[in-house]
Amino acid sequence: MHGSGSGTSFLERGWTAGRGGEQCATNTIYSGDGVLLTSTQAFVDRWAECFKDLLNPTDTSSSEEAESGDFGLASQISGAEVSEMVKKLLCGKAPGMDETRLEFLKALDVVGLCWLTRLCNIAWTSVAVPLDWQTGVVVPLFKKGDNRVCSNYRGITLLSLPGKVYSGVLERSVCRIVEPQIQEEQCGFHPGRGTLDQLYTLRGILEGAWEFAQPVYMCFVDFEKAFGHVPRGSHLQEYGVPGPLIRAVRSLYDRCQSLVRIAGSKSCSFPVRVGLHQGCPLSPILFITFMDRISRHSQGVEGIRFGGLRISSLLFADDVVLLASSERGLQLSLERFAAECEAAGMRISSSKSETMVLIQKRV
Repeated sequence: MHGSGSGTSFLERGWTAGRGGEQCATNTIYSGDGVLLTSTQAFVDRWAECFKDLLNPTDTSSSEEAESGDFGLASQISGAEVSEMVKKLLCGKAPGMDETRLEFLKALDVVGLCWLTRLCNIAWTSVAVPLDWQTGVVVPLFKKGDNRVCSNYRGITLLSLPGKVYSGVLERSVCRIVEPQIQEEQCGFHPGRGTLDQLYTLRGILEGAWEFAQPVYMCFVDFEKAFGHVPRGSHLQEYGVPGPLIRAVRSLYDRCQSLVRIAGSKSCSFPVRVGLHQGCPLSPILFITFMDRISRHSQGVEGIRFGGLRISSLLFADDVVLLASSERGLQLSLERFAAECEAAGMRISSSKSETMVLIQKRV
């Protein structure tokens, strides 16, 4: 049933507002030189230029280590795995470059699921995926301020839904190997853990220190565009992920590109050489594994005693707090952590990172 034009507009506004923002609400935008652009082509090209710069940080190393391990294929992807991943796709997901809609996947019968399983197995055995699966469609969403300034928008990336099914199968295999090795200090994207765990732990540390008049030095670390600086799978080797699985993960990125879509108009595609796909099922586990590696490599003797343990940091995805019992200890811990981040291509935001000290003087 088709509603009137005004009714459709109202529903679309309500939908985008519910999703946390509005799509680009203007047909004019400022160029990098401050010139107001009005033509459709110039408008779309400006957005492509903006997101190309944003998604390709120039100071990030994208080198990948060669993986070792068994080069044979352990098994084929089963129809049950594919069917389960289709069921896990949430309603309301917009289609990616291939325009395959969620309703199509949800409506697949046994024969349709067999064909989708066959496609996933071709990708697995050939270690190559369709270009549409590697192409992100970026849609600018307005945040606040002048709606003619690109920096007042954030981009959401739409990915191929069949590609998400394949990524979900890979993610499940990676998680089985990696999750048992993630340190207890990391609670982000981790089953059975959440922010309450970290808040409870930090509160316990502070209460214990206050009771015994022990100082606690804390540094709350914030990163610049954390997901956009993560390498694509090379760190998985340290966690025992086999070579075929690492190469399958990388195959989702070997021709990675994006384009901008605004009001039905699309820009030319541009390469994205570093960082993780927004909205990809693999991205959370790749990210926390990457952060876990940085945390492990930067650990020292500093930290705070709590419940018979020495805790030097708490992490929730990219939110990090470093802990020490002295100013010198916190400085050493921060220097090591910053050095590991720099070596891995991550940049700490000094303007958003804060230090806090808890000291109770003895009476």
